[in-house]
Amino acid sequence: MKSVGGAIQYIAQTGVSSVTYVNLIKLSVGTESVESLQAWQDTPRPKGADGLPRHITRMWPKREVELLQGGSIYWVIKGVVQARQKLIRLDEVIGEDGIRRCALVFEPELIRTAPVLKRPFQGWRYLKPEDTPPDISARRAKEDALPPELSAALADIGIL
Repeated sequence: MKSVGGAIQYIAQTGVSSVTYVNLIKLSVGTESVESLQAWQDTPRPKGADGLPRHITRMWPKREVELLQGGSIYWVIKGVVQARQKLIRLDEVIGEDGIRRCALVFEPELIRTAPVLKRPFQGWRYLKPEDTPPDISARRAKEDALPPELSAALADIGIL
């Protein structure tokens, strides 16, 4: 099942009304824009041995099966959900301290989403498909991005 940027969009495209996947949402701490997140992921540091970007987290998702049936990780940048990446797999990583961790491995492509305000939180959270912002069109994604503050203000009043 292919992940799309929102349950309404998914139902409209497929005609299937039951969604069997779940997404994650995560703050991208220190990131200024989607472009800076992409630039970071293009460096060797966040990549695994296979060259795919990943994020290592302490907690292993209990809903792994649902995540891997089409789920994405939605990135909150400067208080606004702005992009997502399709999850590929979860890898076990044992740290130097001997503690088991989870590497969330995702496709390299960042897909821009409609901006949605999100309050700060720690770690990651599950995000139901019906609560996900829709993807924006490829044409619109190529346009110059609005400054994060303006994007957040417009999302706050429901324009974007």
